[in-house]
Amino acid sequence: MRLTGKRIAVLAENNYQDLELWYPLLRLREEGAEVKVVGSGSADTYTSKHGYPVQVDVSADEVSADDFDGVVIPGGYAPDLLRRYPAVLELVRTLFEQGKVVAAICHAGWVLISAGVLKGRRVTSFFAIKDDLVNAGAEWVDQEVVRDGNLITSRMPSDLPAFCRAIIETLEQG
Repeated sequence: MRLTGKRIAVLAENNYQDLELWYPLLRLREEGAEVKVVGSGSADTYTSKHGYPVQVDVSADEVSADDFDGVVIPGGYAPDLLRRYPAVLELVRTLFEQGKVVAAICHAGWVLISAGVLKGRRVTSFFAIKDDLVNAGAEWVDQEVVRDGNLITSRMPSDLPAFCRAIIETLEQG
């Protein structure tokens, strides 16, 4: 139980990528972390790209960065919805500024862009949003996982083992 005592938020909105939400959520719980599903506030349950529901524990406007040691932002098309909520962006930005783990996979870089945390950072993502990340001031590389300080990024579901290893190792260090 390497993460006993750690508290992690996993963000959720409709059209999340199934594996990119559930794999980290279950893997972090397996390591002893307390994981909360944090929604945008638009619903109590969100549906994945393939129709799988996730029940929200709390909405972003009901929590603060002080409640968590890190956040995982799944991909799919949920990030385009998540980035529309000021409370979501404030949570991500504040966790980032506090040096806590901010982990984003696939299209989740859109949330990082809107939170304004990418300038001068080295990241990866699904290739389709490379230009968006570069235009936000990031250095984009094509690797399964990239760790730049407290910021951890990955490209796609097949990168999830490396993504979760990096999250767990970074949480252990902090």
